[in-house]
Amino acid sequence: MKVAIVGVSGAVGQEFLRVLDERNFPLDELVLFGSKRSAGSKYTFRGKQIEVKLLQHNDDFKGVNIAFTSAGAGTSKEFADTITKFGAVMIDNSSAFRMDSDVPLVVPEVNAFDAKERPRSIIANPNCTTIQMVVALKAIEELSHIKTVHVSTYQAASGAGAAAMDELYEQYRQVLAGEKVTVEKFAYQLAFNLIPQVDAFTENGYTKEEMKMFNETRKIMHSDVKVSATCVRVPALRAHSESIWIETERPVSIEEAREAFSKADGVILEDNPAEKKYPMPLFIAGKDPVYVGRIRKDLTNDNGLTFWVVGDQIKKGAALNAVQIAEYLIEEKNI
Repeated sequence: MKVAIVGVSGAVGQEFLRVLDERNFPLDELVLFGSKRSAGSKYTFRGKQIEVKLLQHNDDFKGVNIAFTSAGAGTSKEFADTITKFGAVMIDNSSAFRMDSDVPLVVPEVNAFDAKERPRSIIANPNCTTIQMVVALKAIEELSHIKTVHVSTYQAASGAGAAAMDELYEQYRQVLAGEKVTVEKFAYQLAFNLIPQVDAFTENGYTKEEMKMFNETRKIMHSDVKVSATCVRVPALRAHSESIWIETERPVSIEEAREAFSKADGVILEDNPAEKKYPMPLFIAGKDPVYVGRIRKDLTNDNGLTFWVVGDQIKKGAALNAVQIAEYLIEEKNI
């Protein structure tokens, strides 16, 4: 098994290295690719130093079985043919191919089987906010079809990359030191603030991030569910939180929901209000599962349920999900 990582120097690329090692992923050779800026640098993996190659239109992907790509949509589109032409399966972490009809969009806990049908040898990793939401929704969908979802997200700085995380640290330092605050990665200062905008606005007043949650959820779940989202950037570091309201075809009790979440693949139930037990981004960072708590009946709708979901954006929201897709393909002998 020969594996490649494209965009290894970024936050998600570095997380790929950690996740592959943590999960003892079955590979014989690892090849790393990057831009001119990162080519030539070295990273240690399983005790061995690996030098980053410059990503080029050549034959470097000959013999590669799986390529994890996380270098942005533009790079993914430009190099997709180069990466896949010798038979590699490209598991892409960008938005480049997510809504293409001939590219499966996969969250293994929800629709792993879709990964087997990949005409272009490309599998898309969904948006981070969508991933953690659908892992939780799947548990309720198995009880009763979900008709509508209203969700407000509380998205960490990590969603804008490693440099954005560094900027948040620096902004806090600057504020506390009484210095002028540097603002480059966000529309406004994020430290001590919330920004009700993630990605650019579209013509309907929703941002691209919010529309991703609408469109991607329907594709992943093979559902007619309607999702209305408000995405907010918050000064947390790397775990996203979501407040979710759903309407199901029949009433689902709190007890049913708790049992479903407790048994769901990839979900940890953390819901004990009496003991102040609920998921928080500070404590979820670096963990694999999606955490669910604050489960309540919606007071405005008999068929409504509301709950709180937290997941690590870099891990389950990106690198881990992609690695789980690859693990599924290997287990199914489909690669």
